[in-house]
Order: sequence, then C-alpha cells, then structure tokens
Amino acid sequence: MILQKMIGKIKKFNFKSLLILNIFVLLITSYTLNNFIPTGFFIIFFFISLFTTKYGVEIIKKLNLLQNIRTEGPANHFKKSDTPTMGGVLLIIPFLIFLFTITIYLSSLKLFLLFLTIIGFFITGFLDDYLSIKNKENTGLKTREKFTLQSIISIIFIILAYQKNFINPLMTISDSWDINMNILILPISFIVLVGISNAVNLTDGLDGLAAGCSGIVFYGLGTEILIKEQQELFVFSILCYSMSGICLGFLKYNSYPAKIFMGDTGSLSIGAILGCIALLTNSVFTLSIFSGIFIIESLSVIVQVGFFKITKKLFHRGRRIFLMAPLHHHFELKGVKEEKIVENFWKINILLIILGIVLKTNL
Repeated sequence: MILQKMIGKIKKFNFKSLLILNIFVLLITSYTLNNFIPTGFFIIFFFISLFTTKYGVEIIKKLNLLQNIRTEGPANHFKKSDTPTMGGVLLIIPFLIFLFTITIYLSSLKLFLLFLTIIGFFITGFLDDYLSIKNKENTGLKTREKFTLQSIISIIFIILAYQKNFINPLMTISDSWDINMNILILPISFIVLVGISNAVNLTDGLDGLAAGCSGIVFYGLGTEILIKEQQELFVFSILCYSMSGICLGFLKYNSYPAKIFMGDTGSLSIGAILGCIALLTNSVFTLSIFSGIFIIESLSVIVQVGFFKITKKLFHRGRRIFLMAPLHHHFELKGVKEEKIVENFWKINILLIILGIVLKTNL
C-alpha cells in the first residue's frame, strides 16, 4: 500500500525516480529479510554498468555500430537512426564474467548450464545485430533462423536440466500449493525460455522500455527467490539483483532520448536469463506475473498477425485490431508521448511485482 501511494504521487516517473524507488524497496527488503548481500551486489553492478555503458557508447560509435530503423515502424522513429546499438554487449559481458567466476568457485553444474545457455542466446542476438548493421537493414537473421537457433539452445538446456533434476515437474504456485506437471514440464519449459526471450525482444521498441522493465522484473524474481529461504538458491537471487543493477545502470543512457540501444544482443539474452533462472528455481508461476508487460507486448503481436491472416482468408482483405504492434506502437500512433508510454508501463510492471509477491505469500 505504501509503495502504491508513492508511485501515484510521483508526477514524472523517470530514470531517477525508478532508481530511487528501487533502492528504497531494496533496503526495505534487505532489512525485512535481514540480508543486505543482494543489495550490495545490486549497487556494485549498477556502478559497473554505469561505467561500462558510459565509455562503451564512445567505443561503439567509433566502430560505427549504428541502428537501422525499420521502414514499417512509426515515422517519428527515423530520428533515432544512427544511434549506437549492440549495447547488450555492455550489459551481458559483465554478467557473464561474474556468472563464470561464481560457477568456477562453487563448481556448480547448474550454474555452468545456465552460463552456456546464456552464451548461446548472446551469440544469436549478436549475429542478428551484426548482420542488421552489415546489411544496413533493421533485420539481421531471418525469423525462422533466429527461432531455430533459440529452439536448439533451449532444447539442449531443457533436456540436460531435466535429466539432472534441475527442473522440477512439481510447479510451485505458493508455499502450500504445487501442481504436478509431469512430462508437460518439458513443453512448458520451452515456451517459458523461448517465449520470454522473444517477448523482451519485442518490448525493446521504445527508449528505456525493455531496460526499465527488465530491471524491475529482475528485482521481483530475486526477491521471490529470497523469500523461498532455500540456501542452495541464494546464488540465483544474487544473480537477479546483479542483473537488476546492470539494467538500471544501462538505463541511465538508454532512457529517452536514448544514447544507446541494447539490440537483440541484450534483449534475447535478458529474456534467456529470466527464463533459465525461473526454471532452475521453480519460479515460473511468479515470473509469468512479473513479466506481464513482456507477455502482453508479445500477445499483441500474435493477435495482430493472427487476426490479419484470418480476416484476409475470410474477407480477402486483412484487418488489424491495433494501429500497430507491439502494443507500445499502438499507443504511439494514438498520440501518446513515448516517455509517457514508458513511464506507465514501468508503473504497471511495479504493480505486477507487488501482485506476484502478494500472491506468492498469501495463496
């Protein structure tokens, strides 16, 4: 209730507002759970991200890795052409170095599997961004090629994780409610991993939207894992808080007007990290609530494309539900300012985190 009132009183919800709110809630969470270690990692990686992004922007400019704007997108996005992209390299590499260090220190097969899977999605996103820049078009890898690579990486991760009992078929809804998915956990895991990865990718269409929402979701997931009070899962909470700090550090330069874009290198990897950690910690239910913005954005594209194809077959002329998909473009074309759309989506995402935590602790 206190957090909801605070959000409502903030007239302009920007990067600074989100950062202050995030740190405030982190301190309350740490005090309540009597554990300030995750907050420490959030702060450390926030400053690491600030540093790498600040100097990384200049390096990316010198390498001429600049964004190409898709012609079918909103016309006002053409002013964003030639903005440095592939910022996901600055986001993900510090995290991968940290993850690899922890993996070696703990000699953890589970963490090593997580590391390899993120590397796979990172390379896929990197290839997509690189080919897009090289071809001077907004698309790099073809949709089928990208999906095939994501599917292969995801299937390998799921099979190995399932064989080693890292993925629990008993899906946890709350402390007192579990659902035994049996063999269905395999297709569910595939949908979670590939779905969230692509959903974050689709959300990355406005300055600061994906980075801000990702920082919020990582905080929520890290807190949910902490609440479980399972010592073996504590490292995943640290990883989530670290990624939350990295995303918010990057947001300093990615918020409107963006000085750098994360590209598919960042968005595909972020989605993969969320999906993998949720599967390895049995947090799929709460992640589905926390990631509500990502899911709605993804569903808006599915509904738009599906409705267009159905109406084209029935009436020989395709019709659309939204002015443009994903959903954030629909609001843009309705005349809502980009900053306002991002601000409202952030606020909704924060409320989804509150909802997820409340359901987790009260169901």
